[in-house]
Amino acid sequence: MSQKTKSILRDWVESIIIAFLLAMVIRTFAVQAFKIPTGSMRMTLKEGDLILVNKFIYGAKVPFFNIALPALREPERGDVIVFIYPEDRSKDFIKRLVGLPGETVEIKGGSIYIDDKPIDGSIFKQTYYYNRGDFAAEGQKIVVPGDSYFVLGDNSLSSKDSRYWGFVPKKYLLGKAMFIYWPLNRIRAIK
Repeated sequence: MSQKTKSILRDWVESIIIAFLLAMVIRTFAVQAFKIPTGSMRMTLKEGDLILVNKFIYGAKVPFFNIALPALREPERGDVIVFIYPEDRSKDFIKRLVGLPGETVEIKGGSIYIDDKPIDGSIFKQTYYYNRGDFAAEGQKIVVPGDSYFVLGDNSLSSKDSRYWGFVPKKYLLGKAMFIYWPLNRIRAIK
C-alpha cells in the first residue's frame, strides 16, 4: 500500500472516530431522538411521531458515574417529559408533568386540583382526566414526595401513568420533549 493510500485511509478512520465520539457526546448530554410508541399522549403526540428531547435542560446524567450536570432549570408543570419508567427501568416513558414535589394532587370532576385549587393553563383544560388507578380514586388526595413528580398522559382514557404506578423520582428524568421532527406534516414545537 502506498504512503498516499495509507494517509487517505488514516484520514477516513480519524474522521469516522471523531464523528462517532461527537455523536455520542451530543446524544448523551444534549439532544436525543425518540419515537412515540403509543397513543397515551394523543393529541399532543401521536403514534410514530419522532421527537427531539433536550437532555441538558434538567441536568444530563454522566454515564457510569451516577451524577448529573447542573440543570439549566427545574422541571415545570406542563412540561412534556421523558423519563425512565419506574416499574421497568429498561423502558423510557413520556408524559406531561402535573404535580411538583410537595404538592397535593387530586382529580375531581375531570379536572386536576393542586393544593385544592384547579390547575391553570389551557393545556390542562383541554383534557378530561379520569379517576382511575390506585393513585387517583374519587376524593383521594395524593401528596407528591419531595424528590418526585406526578405525571399524566394527555389521553387520560388510555394512559398508564402516575394514577396507576405512582411517582417519577427526579433521578429518573431524562429530558424535556421539545420538537416533533417527523412526519413532515406534524413538524412543530411541543407544548
